[in-house]
Amino acid sequence: PPGVGKTSIAKSIATALGRKYYRFSVGGVSDEAEFVGHRRTYVAAQPGKIVQGLSKAKVMNPVFLIDEIDKISQSNKRGGDPLNTLLNILDPEQNKSFTDLYFNFPIDLSKVVFILTANDITNLPLPLLDRMEIIELSSYTGDEKVQIFKKHLVKRVIEDLEINKELDTSTFTDEQIEYLINSYTKEAGVRGLKQKFEKLLRAEIEDKWEKEDKIVIDLSCEAQKKYLGYAKYDDKDNIEITKYGTSIGLAWTAVGGTTLRIETVEVEGGKGELKLTGQLGDVMKESADIAFTYLKHISKDKNDYFTKNNFHLHIPEGATPKDGPSAGITMLTALYSLYTKKPIKKGLAMTGELTLNGDVMPIGGLKEKLYAAVNNNIKEVLIPLKNKKNLEDIDEKIKSKLDIKFVEKADEVLKYAFEGV
Repeated sequence: PPGVGKTSIAKSIATALGRKYYRFSVGGVSDEAEFVGHRRTYVAAQPGKIVQGLSKAKVMNPVFLIDEIDKISQSNKRGGDPLNTLLNILDPEQNKSFTDLYFNFPIDLSKVVFILTANDITNLPLPLLDRMEIIELSSYTGDEKVQIFKKHLVKRVIEDLEINKELDTSTFTDEQIEYLINSYTKEAGVRGLKQKFEKLLRAEIEDKWEKEDKIVIDLSCEAQKKYLGYAKYDDKDNIEITKYGTSIGLAWTAVGGTTLRIETVEVEGGKGELKLTGQLGDVMKESADIAFTYLKHISKDKNDYFTKNNFHLHIPEGATPKDGPSAGITMLTALYSLYTKKPIKKGLAMTGELTLNGDVMPIGGLKEKLYAAVNNNIKEVLIPLKNKKNLEDIDEKIKSKLDIKFVEKADEVLKYAFEGV
């Protein structure tokens, strides 16, 4: 996800190896000449980024960071395919004799350490991914953000200000930092947190500049509201399900985990059609169809309920595109709640892919989803049994706040969802 420190890690790798570091971004690049250079017959011809990097580093074994690799544009087919050009650059068997078109002689790139960053690798070619070791960086939890803020961000922001007065930040408490994180940011990393703290710091210094020789920075909730305005997000969201036909899912987004409210209603006088709204992607639409078909398959009474009514499934925040298969069991639960006219258990959320046979398949982004559950005062979570092994990577503080149930079949999901209702 953005803001979790990918570039910082690349710099640290270069420092640890004692090598020169060179970074360039390829976001929006559509011409392979950016990598392999132009022939000298072209007007304004120049070497490619690779040779330029070697020239600036002045060594043959630097650490190269190729940033935003998933943002490469493929709209300009006349410029070739930059992603396929990278195959020759990254493959150790081929890059021993890499040729830049500007110089037109072989250059040995086998000693270069290449690091690529991306927010989403799903659209990258498989041959390219096959040549790389993939390291996934997950979102930061609230406790991790608090520690990063105290140990790194405060010092860094103050150094960047370059003012000639002493700043006192010793009064900061964990509760005040958590309020800043939860009320003014909603992200996977800490970039937004740094920006909000910079804004607060500048405003507070300007306000107290002539009054105090040693400026004591106030991070209280009142000070945050004074200098940053009203909170953009609730400090702790609280989703309550009181009406039947509604369920809560857990989803992964580019900015971390989030809750997903799924609402369903029936409309009399229809033909059994299912309408979907909320900017759902193709995969999520298929999940809704599977959930609807499975519900009709398991329904015990064979009356006209599914043939004489139309059904509408909606996921709020309709301006935000949503996709992925992990809302399958959540959609089934919402539709089953509508069918039985029973609300689901309070404080319950779930995630899992559903198959036509009623199997619950594993999902990704479990850490972010469980963190979102804790942030939204969810007490009980249903996750696929096949994701049990992933709990080893989850912070004990998160797991201790949740009652996690493992499900393998759809009937287990429905049993837990309406237990005691």
